Amino acid sequence: MADNEAFTYNGGKVEPGETQDIRYGISETYLGDPVRIPVTIINGERAGPTVFLSAAAHGDELNGIEVVREVAYEWDLADLAGTLVCMPVMNVPAFLAQQRYLPIYDRDLNRSFPGSETSTGAKRMAHRIYQNFIAPCDLGIDFHTSTRGRTNMLHVRADMSDPAVARLANAFGSHVIIDSSGSSGMLRTESSANGTPAITVEMGEAHRFQRELIDEALAGVESVFAEYGLRGTSTVNWPGWRTVISDENEKTWLRADVGGIVDMHHDRGALVHEGDRICTITNPFKDDNVTVVAPFTGLLVGVLENPVVYPGNPLCHLVELKDKVRRVVEREQSGSPETTR
Repeated sequence: MADNEAFTYNGGKVEPGETQDIRYGISETYLGDPVRIPVTIINGERAGPTVFLSAAAHGDELNGIEVVREVAYEWDLADLAGTLVCMPVMNVPAFLAQQRYLPIYDRDLNRSFPGSETSTGAKRMAHRIYQNFIAPCDLGIDFHTSTRGRTNMLHVRADMSDPAVARLANAFGSHVIIDSSGSSGMLRTESSANGTPAITVEMGEAHRFQRELIDEALAGVESVFAEYGLRGTSTVNWPGWRTVISDENEKTWLRADVGGIVDMHHDRGALVHEGDRICTITNPFKDDNVTVVAPFTGLLVGVLENPVVYPGNPLCHLVELKDKVRRVVEREQSGSPETTR
């Protein structure tokens, strides 16, 4: 196999066979001190794709941080074919404040890509991250969690109409892929549109390290590495069953019609049947119960964690399953395994 090439960024170079830990300046504080993000670049001696792994574009979404750190610092990458660009904490100001958005006019870093040298502070940060560490890559995975007060089962979000993105999404090996092009300014959306296929991995809830989900995501990364030849010892993972949700009619957010205190009857990832009780909303006296039922048979991709709601607040994210997949999930959740493609 051919030798690899050096990875270059504005201000530095990582030669084949080298690893660099960088604190890269992307902005300045009100006091004029630098705002730096941690970046680890592992450049293998053998040629292969350049892959970015990013997390904490929203500062309170922590699960992905541990995924990126474990790949960068605990995996044996001595025989890596290609280059890894690992960014465990992209939104450093929000991470320090332990909040979702930049504490600078509350802007969303993940709606600011690919950024601009002359626009808002968020877009200037996004520009420096994007030009130095995203644009040079061949593909990438951006890790997220649900927002505060809700939790997601691990799933991939990807534009499946793009063959290069679909290949990456399938290689990750999750049970659920939600097919969407994404919003303007999203890292995965802008990266894919500019020639670097990227997916979002959603997993768990904010302000937590959730070991089971972290391990599941690490298995997905290993599967991607196998698909693209970064590690010869890895194998591409088939999750046993998979559903790609591409029609708006196949998914819905159930929302509260009344305010109150919520008792959820199912966890994330549970299969519920049409008419099943998903949750009950009560007042403080428990004398005016409202039962929320499943409008169709489907999988609870996301559920409420914070048990209090106003009218209109989301309760759960329900996705419909094709009959064949539904039967497999029923058998799996009842303890009788079966697989299908």
